[in-house]
Amino acid sequence: MTALNTPQGGLHRHSEVRYNAIFTDDDIRPARRRKACEQLVTDQPDVLIIGAGIAGLTAAHELAALGKRALVFDKGRNAGGRLETRRVGEGAADTGAQFFTTRTPEFEAAVAEWVREGLVFEWSRGWSDGSLLTVREGHPRYAVKGGMAQLAELLAQGVEVALLKVVTAVRRVPGGWQAELANGETTRAPAVLLTPPVPQSLELLDAGGVALPFDEREALERIEYAPCICGLFTLSRPIELPSPGAVQRPHANLHWIADNQRKGLSPNAAVITAQASNAYSRALWNASDDVIISAMKLDLLPFLDDDTTVLSGEIRRWRYAAPVRIFPEPVLLTAIPLDGEGNAALAFAGDAFGEARVEGAYLSGRAAAHKLAAFSP
Repeated sequence: MTALNTPQGGLHRHSEVRYNAIFTDDDIRPARRRKACEQLVTDQPDVLIIGAGIAGLTAAHELAALGKRALVFDKGRNAGGRLETRRVGEGAADTGAQFFTTRTPEFEAAVAEWVREGLVFEWSRGWSDGSLLTVREGHPRYAVKGGMAQLAELLAQGVEVALLKVVTAVRRVPGGWQAELANGETTRAPAVLLTPPVPQSLELLDAGGVALPFDEREALERIEYAPCICGLFTLSRPIELPSPGAVQRPHANLHWIADNQRKGLSPNAAVITAQASNAYSRALWNASDDVIISAMKLDLLPFLDDDTTVLSGEIRRWRYAAPVRIFPEPVLLTAIPLDGEGNAALAFAGDAFGEARVEGAYLSGRAAAHKLAAFSP
């Protein structure tokens, strides 16, 4: 996972109500941003987007700018995907994405705007590997004030997001596509964008009896992900980590350790995020949380002095944390034959398309929006 959800206070939900930016209880977003607009959904969206991660939310924003209406479904309680910030006792921690970089003018422009708005800040220009040597590669690593979930909140503003919507199948219907939900609801649209991890997207199509062209199915099945187990530990006192409060150790069991207090995210408690390497995550994946916590605590010992104790620990599992084999283009627009009206389209996007980074997911969402806008009426 790129060393890559959630507000406080609840909003009433109803299965037939749409929300512009929906949030739920164990979220840490500020109350001033928790207000939502509610209105009945009575018309069909131009594009139905499955998945409210950065790719899905970015695509929805871009489609709106292109004059198209997008509706985003997500099975979770919060938008953002791996842009997740979790409350941990009296503190908080980023559990998924920890920072992001910029490599393209397009994403640089977006990040510059977020910096001007006071949401994003430059956290570092390199990480120590835990030794006395601090690695400085030169390009900025950005973090989000208040946690990565705040960026998800920004991206969700003005976007129609329906949470707790478990899509079980996507199938072809006359004039487009139909998403079928676990609660029996259905929604139709001329175009569908699938942004979940690719294995999950393929399961939705299989359940709907959708047969992709052989070469596309083969290309999608070649995409691979690595898991990540994230440990969140509350300490009796702040941990001593090299500036700015994080280490990145590619070959260690815990390849990422960060102090959320020094990151400005957890002022009232010393909470650290420890992310296991791909191999370590696979080895521990089926173990109980208690076993994983014990193992991670042993790996943390070299960073703790004699006066520091671990007060509590909890585990977050990310099955599809990091794409390790990607699709080379930012979006895959299927070659499924269109219907007689020529207005049905299906696309795949996300961080497994183009670049396996936060930036890649953002660019993938934008690219998918422009391709799908041409197919909606």
